[in-house]
Amino acid sequence: MSRINNILKNEKYRNYLDRLMCFEKDRKFCHHDIEHFLGVARIMMIKNQEENFNIDKDVIYAIALLHDIGRVLQYEKGINHSKASAEIAKEILEKCQYSSNEIEIITSAISKHNIANDDNYINNLLKYADRISRNCFICPAFDDCNWDDLKKNKGVTL
Repeated sequence: MSRINNILKNEKYRNYLDRLMCFEKDRKFCHHDIEHFLGVARIMMIKNQEENFNIDKDVIYAIALLHDIGRVLQYEKGINHSKASAEIAKEILEKCQYSSNEIEIITSAISKHNIANDDNYINNLLKYADRISRNCFICPAFDDCNWDDLKKNKGVTL
């Protein structure tokens, strides 16, 4: 878990996380914060174990912690957040002792987490966890949300 903690302590990561919190402080919809990132990681870990994917815990947590960090650049410059997140992730992961193979797996999952059809199980695991980590069923902005009604979580799902 030291590499995961290295991500959490990374100056660039902390800077992006702080900026993201500022952009979303008045957002009435779901936030992209550390609670969301950790929720996604935990769901990914559960499904990883249930489905016997055998994905390394450090890889799962890196994917989850970094998958939406590029929303800062989406807010600032209109850049697609998935692609921006993958670029930011690469630099952070290199400093946190991830191998080039791990970086490729992580950045690929991050860059594709909003693509509808993908046959890669890691990419699909992130998409799944990202979607069901949202508690739409108790959200006060449920009726105003621009998510398709079929995507919204209307109860606890696993």
